This record gives sequence, structure tokens and C-alpha cells, in this order.
Amino acid sequence: MAKFRHVHTTFWQDPKVTEELTPEDRYFYLYLITNPNTTQIGIYPITKKQMAFDLGYSIESVNSLMDRFENHHKLILYNNDTREMAIKNWPKYNLNKGGKPILDCVTKELKEVKDKSLMSVLSPKIENTNIRHLFERYVDDTLHETSTTSGQKEKEKEKEKEKKDILSGNPTVNPKTQESEIPFKLIIDLLNKVTGKSFRHSSAATQRLIKARWNDGFRIDDFKTVILTKTNQWLKDEKMNKYLQPTTLFGTKFEGYLNEGAGVIKRAEARAKETTPYDNLF
Repeated sequence: MAKFRHVHTTFWQDPKVTEELTPEDRYFYLYLITNPNTTQIGIYPITKKQMAFDLGYSIESVNSLMDRFENHHKLILYNNDTREMAIKNWPKYNLNKGGKPILDCVTKELKEVKDKSLMSVLSPKIENTNIRHLFERYVDDTLHETSTTSGQKEKEKEKEKEKKDILSGNPTVNPKTQESEIPFKLIIDLLNKVTGKSFRHSSAATQRLIKARWNDGFRIDDFKTVILTKTNQWLKDEKMNKYLQPTTLFGTKFEGYLNEGAGVIKRAEARAKETTPYDNLF
């Protein structure tokens, strides 16, 4: 495309220009829409250092003007990370005509934009349907990619948290399934973790046992106590190891195992209280 930009004569009749912009603002705005970095789509890369050099201003003056144009006049958007400028009213005067050369140019320039969110600001103002669809396609693709990436990260976080929950005893709430009301997977994962076995939390028989105890009023800490207590007692016992399974642990003797575990904890606490501070020195 030819390296020149049109400035419509109505620029000088626009109430915003004549009533709200100072002479310095008008000079700066003309620079923003005609400098060598401008593109057909109204989004282009430019540094504040270059702006200061081209205008003969200090960086501080450019920062002040940028802040005024972005937050007060609301005529531009600027991404400080990608160093990209977007002129909000650009489509009104520069994207109203189509044709293959224009569409090819727009397509090429859209591909080079790093901050795709800038496109979503300009696209609603584009009257030419074909050009607007090009903008919207890139915006939709970006949203899809962001959503997919975000979804993958969320799943990874959930898995990591789930691993930590296994030993902490804090169930993860799933608002869609409300599985945390009866955390079958958390309980069985803990059992498998400490025993080295591979029971399935989805087993109907296992879920019936856990649900029965849950309905009795027992909660995750109770299951944790029973599992850890009996594992500590039976894991290295060849005869008893086979009983480290849901049928035995979560059956009718569950409360007895729980009290047994509570007794162990109380005895340990009692021993700790009997130990004087001086004992800890030797």
C-alpha cells in the first residue's frame, strides 16, 4: 500500500477536536494518525521513545499526552508490553471501503498484531462487512485459544490441588457435580496412596459403603483416621494386609476402628503432656 494517510477535512469541524483538544493535542493527534508506523487497520507498533524523537518532545511530555489521550479523551489504546497503538476512530475514516487489495492488506496486518484484544475495540466501528468479519474472525480465534489454554491450566491446577488434598483431608468442591458432598475419589485415593493398592472410587459397592458411613454422620477426617490407623497396624502383617480394603474398613466396624484410632491419638497426646520442657533438652 502507498505510504500516505488521508486526513478528512471534517477533522477540523469535529466538536471533540475544536472544543476539547488543545492546540498541542491536535498536533499530537495528527501525528498519531499520519506517522510512518501507521497501518491500514489502525493498530501499529511504536515506542514512546520514537514518538518523543519525531515530535521533539521529552519522554515525560509524551507520557503525559498518552495518558490524556487514553484516559481523558479516550481516543487511543496503548499496550505498554507489546508497544502497540490502536486509534479508536480509525475505522470511521479508513476502513469503509473494501476491494481485494484492501482485504489482502488488512489480513496481512491483522496477522502481525500481537495484542489481539485491540481488534475487538475497533471491529464494532467498522461499517464494511467484509473487513469487520476479518477483524471478528481474529478476535474469535484468539478468544478460543485463550479459553483453551486457560481451561488446560485450570485442569492442571485442579489435579495438583487434588494431590495435595489426598493427605490434607480437604475435599475439593466441584460445583457441577457436588461430588465433594461425598468425596469418594478423595477417600479411595488416600487408601490407595498409603496401602499401595488400586481400588476404584467409581465401584458401586465401594460407593455404597462410603455413602452409608457418610449418612451416619462421619466425614473425611474420620475416614482418614480409620485408613491411617488400620494401615499402620496391618500393612506389614501378611495375614491382615488383605483386609486393607473398602469392604473391611468402611463396613459395620468403621466406628470401632475410628474410636481405636482416636484412642491412639489421645494416648500420644497424653504422653506429650507428661513430657516436661526439660525433657526436650536431653
